Amino acid sequence: MSKLNAGAFEFVPGRAFALPQKTQIPPSKPPLERPPQTEAPPPAPTITLNIGGSNPPAAPKPAPAPAPAPAAQPKPALPPSVSASTAPSQSSSPTPPTNKVFSTERAKTDTTSIAKEVQAAADQEVLKDLFGDVKEHLNIVFIGHVDAGKSTLGGNLLYISGGVDKRTMEKYEKEAKDAGRETWYLSWALDSTPQERAKGKTVEVGRAYFETSSRRYTILDAPGHKTYVPSMISGAAQADVAILVISARKGEFETGFERGGQTREHVMLVKTAGVSKVVVVINKMDDPTVNWDKGRYTEIKDKLTPFVKSAGFNPKTDVTFIPVSAYAGQNLKDRVPKSICSWNDGPSFLEHMDHMPMVDRKVNAPLMMPVSEKYKDMGAIIVGKIESGHIRKGDSLTLMPNKSAVEVAAIYNEMEEEVSSAICGDNVRVRLRGVEDEDISPGFVLTSPKHPVKAVRQFEAQLAILEHKNIICAGYSAVMHVHTLSEEVTLPALLHYFDKATGRKSKKPPQFAKKGQKVVALIETTLPVCVERFVDYPQLGRFTLRDEGRTIAIGKITKLHDDRVDEVTEGVAHVSVAA
Repeated sequence: MSKLNAGAFEFVPGRAFALPQKTQIPPSKPPLERPPQTEAPPPAPTITLNIGGSNPPAAPKPAPAPAPAPAAQPKPALPPSVSASTAPSQSSSPTPPTNKVFSTERAKTDTTSIAKEVQAAADQEVLKDLFGDVKEHLNIVFIGHVDAGKSTLGGNLLYISGGVDKRTMEKYEKEAKDAGRETWYLSWALDSTPQERAKGKTVEVGRAYFETSSRRYTILDAPGHKTYVPSMISGAAQADVAILVISARKGEFETGFERGGQTREHVMLVKTAGVSKVVVVINKMDDPTVNWDKGRYTEIKDKLTPFVKSAGFNPKTDVTFIPVSAYAGQNLKDRVPKSICSWNDGPSFLEHMDHMPMVDRKVNAPLMMPVSEKYKDMGAIIVGKIESGHIRKGDSLTLMPNKSAVEVAAIYNEMEEEVSSAICGDNVRVRLRGVEDEDISPGFVLTSPKHPVKAVRQFEAQLAILEHKNIICAGYSAVMHVHTLSEEVTLPALLHYFDKATGRKSKKPPQFAKKGQKVVALIETTLPVCVERFVDYPQLGRFTLRDEGRTIAIGKITKLHDDRVDEVTEGVAHVSVAA
């Protein structure tokens, strides 16, 4: 060091620290003169990288004696991976050729090759061979304010499509008449518990199934009362299309749409739950206060359109308005007669549902099935919607976040019939072998062992604060609803906020967040939760935060923090040291 810089301190281990001694710099030597070059230099050696290749590259030929002219340079040996057709073009160029042994075909780590591999594992023909020509399947959730007619609409759809026979409906009608609830009999097809029938309010998400000539449908009848919003969220998380039921009766629409009504909150929640299409069914059009009046229909449509747009739906492509009478069954299957409603030229409800563009299904992706409920029946049975991938009887799978290895003993469809396989979008019941029902909770995810879902305790997310009385600071806790899971979370830190004018992220973390703001926050749970980034799996990457019975914020996960420490601890736990 002292030779390079005469004034630098010199430190040698073992010696005392001494000041640098001034040394005289010797005079520089004259530059060496090289003899003039008379022959061509030998060629540079060829270096071959063979990463992940199966055949070792051929060794380069030893360089021959140097020739008098540079044009007579020897040609370096071509590796076996380069085809003979490229040889003439390479020999004409004076520069040595680059080796192409390392390629994306050999390296299975790039995204395109992984996508091809997954595609090859289950292409369309294989699926057709396995499952046959199955009708397209849609999961529809009925949402809207309490008493809008959601269960009545669902019950009548089941009746007219043959999902419930006439004898059963007559039985319900008689029972309802005896109970003094004559007009409620259609809703009893979905409201099965005595508590729901007595009060006329749906409490749990009702499930039913019906078929038309072209599609299969699973009905999820969500509760409209604000007390049961958590149930409604778990129902919406399993749906592809939302049916927003609006009551056209004078006063009822206004009550549902005002600040305290559920219409606003439900639309916001289904968007967060991942529903891409909304069908607005304007019900009770046969009511004496409405009497199929076009003015009332247009008024409701004009009031709802801007709100649905603000929730994130495109009114032109994602939203459809259909006037119906659920109790009388008008405009459900057959179009309403012109004698009753002269101004309506649109399709009936089932016509529209049958010809609706199909939602995109990730059939070739790794299996992910969030558990919505579980019970014991000759083994542990889980219920849920397959969000991606496909499942077959006998498959060996993993139940996250506990990493339990399980085997699929049986699969049951909506009609309680045993099937050998099911694909993305199906609502199924799966009997599992290798796990007890006490070890399963709603919110667990059945996943493929090759590509398991992530289980984390911390993640970063973008939050849009919808409403909150006070400000939200670091340390705030709320209940997070993500797919079928509800878990208490805390916000240890607010990381950035988004400028409303420019939309840019701030560099400094905000001290607090208030209503109407968009922030990036760190979210922490006590136990590991099964989530994914929103860009990878939207259904497992979007969530809702609720507190004090209100929806506080909606958000999407942007970054996951790995729990590596736990894995190391687990690994060390089984280590034994021999003396």
